Amino acid sequence: MDNPVALDLLPTEQVRPGLEDLDIRPVDDVVGELLAAEAGVAAALDAARAELAVAAAAIAERLGQGGRLVYVGAGTPGRIAALDAVECGPTFGVPDGTVVAVVAGGVEAAGRALEEAEDDAEAARESLSKLRLSDRDVVVGLTASGRTPFVVEALAAARTAGACTIAVTNNAGTPVARDADHRVELLTGPEVVGGSTRLTAGTAQKIALNVLSTAAMIHRGRTYGAWMVGVQAGNDKLRRRAARIVQEITGVTADRAAGALDAASGDTAVALVMLVRGDDPPAARVRLQAAGGHVRKALS
Repeated sequence: MDNPVALDLLPTEQVRPGLEDLDIRPVDDVVGELLAAEAGVAAALDAARAELAVAAAAIAERLGQGGRLVYVGAGTPGRIAALDAVECGPTFGVPDGTVVAVVAGGVEAAGRALEEAEDDAEAARESLSKLRLSDRDVVVGLTASGRTPFVVEALAAARTAGACTIAVTNNAGTPVARDADHRVELLTGPEVVGGSTRLTAGTAQKIALNVLSTAAMIHRGRTYGAWMVGVQAGNDKLRRRAARIVQEITGVTADRAAGALDAASGDTAVALVMLVRGDDPPAARVRLQAAGGHVRKALS
């Protein structure tokens, strides 16, 4: 670990001025302070727009080569990473294992705080080794401080394996960002509760991952316009959503949309290709595979 004094000086470790009486203020005032702080996240994200765009393009490029998007985080960032990773499958229809989250402390850390796990650099090396990374993969490390040992070591291991590395942090010029191929610095500053980076820092990280994964998936053709054509119709709500998407894109009747989805085993993209190209389900899947999962290319 680097100089602990340097950690003490980080903006995310400071206390916001003017909040010395926060604990004795009316609840409405406290809520107002919290909301005002969250409102400031938009400016921090907008300032990092160019960095986010470069990082999203790098992710899209690796996904296009058949690589994986791997998130690494400890504590709150790890749980945020796990949330984004698990949602990419049902949202964009990517195969299992395409988006992966490596969380310090493992599965147990998803449900309870394991603060000591963030210092375990050896565990980070072991976790990344198990993934057998290559130059087709991209690894995104999340850390508010920018110097969490688990994340710093994970990105170092990723670089050694030849993977593209991206650092997402809430401080400027940190160790994790200095050695990454790309960096996204979300300068959210001190929290309303000093050091509690689950607040504005966490909000900014969650939005940043929304942007990175979604922009990359859109660029890879995992949507058709703004339609979620990767959705898998696995329950009543999703079946209705999928049928509506198929109807709106193709202009067919509700019955035809439902019939195509049934024949496609609930796969919205396959149903679309069947209706637009006149394929049977196996041929539609082959066409999608040949297009690299890019729905618009498969339809045209």
